[in-house]
Amino acid sequence: MVVTTTQTGLPLFVLGQGRDPHSERGVECPGELPAASDPGLVARARAAKEALGDRLFVLGHHYQRDEVIQFADVTGDSFKLASEAAARPHAEYIVFCGVHFMAESADILTGDDQRVVLPDMAAGCSMADMATFDQVEECWEALEDAGIADQVVPITYMNSSADIKAFCGRNGGAVCTSSNARRALEWAFQRGRKVLFLPDQHLGRNTAVLELGMGLDDCVVYNPHRPEGGLTRQQLGDAKMILWRGHCSVHGRFTPECVDDVRERIPGVNVLVHPECRHEVVLKADHVGSTEYIIRKLREAPAGSAWAIGTELNLVKRLAQEFPDKQITFLDRTVCYCSTMNRIDLPHLVWALESLAAGQVVNQITVDADTAHWAKVALDRMLALP
Repeated sequence: MVVTTTQTGLPLFVLGQGRDPHSERGVECPGELPAASDPGLVARARAAKEALGDRLFVLGHHYQRDEVIQFADVTGDSFKLASEAAARPHAEYIVFCGVHFMAESADILTGDDQRVVLPDMAAGCSMADMATFDQVEECWEALEDAGIADQVVPITYMNSSADIKAFCGRNGGAVCTSSNARRALEWAFQRGRKVLFLPDQHLGRNTAVLELGMGLDDCVVYNPHRPEGGLTRQQLGDAKMILWRGHCSVHGRFTPECVDDVRERIPGVNVLVHPECRHEVVLKADHVGSTEYIIRKLREAPAGSAWAIGTELNLVKRLAQEFPDKQITFLDRTVCYCSTMNRIDLPHLVWALESLAAGQVVNQITVDADTAHWAKVALDRMLALP
């Protein structure tokens, strides 16, 4: 195994030559795949799925490409899909067309006799990888050294590794989604004076400021690549929200200029963005909400209305096809897919399904018992929110 070390002490692995057990993203190469240009891929996927019958349940995240989503039994966001998997106890195989942290959550919530499969182990999440277990442990030690750890409740976004969810479970915290972040923060502030919000700074900031009425000066950003997070003890002591320096590579690319540009190009356009977008973008938008909120908003919108959507492009394209009576466009002129989500393509899906049909379990996602226990504690606390 070839391993080098950066100045920060973090390991770097040559692709296909090892993996970090505390990283959300796998790097193993799966072996022989059908050719991407194989004209029989759709028929092969259908045949393998039919052969597996009720033993198989395929989940498709909203950001998946159409060639994959057509084979999903259920589509949705990450938590909805994990919950759908848990509601299918008789399905022997759960094929998760999403990314690694989503498949981990499905493994945590499903039975021991069920196998969760990720068609490509390199389908990770750049945001989730911005908060490793060791980094979060170091952050907690800094909070202890500052004498405030007992005042802090950790809340992690669903878009995080099982290790980070388990960390929150062990330390009195919970998980949240983009649609219940406000309730999770209200719950946390009933139990402590401060919140450590992982790993997306933008969702944490937008929720705290726009929904809980905090000021921007109530928020500080902890940078795991700087000593003590780049913060003084005074800053940590004064802050209510300690935001992790992480972001979504897709939503983080939208700028205020994108909003200004689309308003000039499309008179009367409604700007609808995800709360993972930057605070200054959210302030300029007309509507802000989770993926499910975005879908619902467009479904309810009047015919002839114009919408610019600030979220992943596969979903935006699919919404434009679903609602042809509305003018739906991508917020940014520059095309941007979720590159890791798009690693789940038809050749990988066919390979996974045909392997399962042949009795070979490939790319199984398993979370160790202790991590699964504490991660489920954090998930259960979220499920118990009013």
